[in-house]
Amino acid sequence: MTRTSAPRAALRARLAENELIVAPGVFDGISASIAARLGFSAAYMTGAGVAASGFALPDIGLVTQTEMAERARMLVRALGDVPLIADADTGYGAALNVVRTVREYEAAGVAAIQLEDQTFPKKCGHLPDKELISTEEFVLKLGAARDARTDDDLLIIARTDARGPLGIDAAIKRARAYAEAGADIIFVEAPQDIAEIERIAAQVPAALLINLVIGGLTPLESGARLQELGYAIAVHPSAVLGAAASAMLGSLADLAGKDAGSFIPSGPAEFFNLVGLAEWSEIGERHRAPETLKEA
Repeated sequence: MTRTSAPRAALRARLAENELIVAPGVFDGISASIAARLGFSAAYMTGAGVAASGFALPDIGLVTQTEMAERARMLVRALGDVPLIADADTGYGAALNVVRTVREYEAAGVAAIQLEDQTFPKKCGHLPDKELISTEEFVLKLGAARDARTDDDLLIIARTDARGPLGIDAAIKRARAYAEAGADIIFVEAPQDIAEIERIAAQVPAALLINLVIGGLTPLESGARLQELGYAIAVHPSAVLGAAASAMLGSLADLAGKDAGSFIPSGPAEFFNLVGLAEWSEIGERHRAPETLKEA
């Protein structure tokens, strides 16, 4: 068994134990190293964290596939035996691009790769105005991802962002379609209350991942309750990132003789404003095509 295949096999084995896997968000060498030393059973490469910490960019599709794959490679090295669940956004294009993305991420050593059904460029799942590709197109991308992997232990995570633009019923319908298409794990992004979290668990027959973002749209349900509902993985992408950013703000504000309070973010949008969300959004609107087709 190779150095990278062992964590993949370990993650698949842990899923079979039906115990909730708690995966903190990691984004740089020190966050990954600390997660490994604390003995987590998995870690999550947060795309938002990589964009902000590595490139001073908001999570709106500005970081490239090769930049993300290289960051994944470094995190895998730092994590050692701890499996890395890695955000791969939309796969960075069509099905053809997904094939290369899976190959690059697999070569980097990740244990699971997460793909989502937004259009490209995508947005953070807890920001408004997300746009989707069709269910049929995403199923084709999932098929391309499954065919591209050479290690069957590499898990494919299918994420749907349909809850925001289309509602919870459409999100569950898509989730079920992606499970039927052979995704190993299903991720319904941004359920907005406990009832929706419960509906997803009851109506999607698959291993489920839930994303718990501080200040985001999804309530921060306890691990015990998620375990009871049958969720397989809970990722916490903002827990470490938010704490690190708050500490940096406090320290730098002290050095600058300023009050950090006015800069402390209360949610994802405010956090991304620290790395230019407002400015990049203005650029996007300035160069936006007159009409963007949206799926009904």
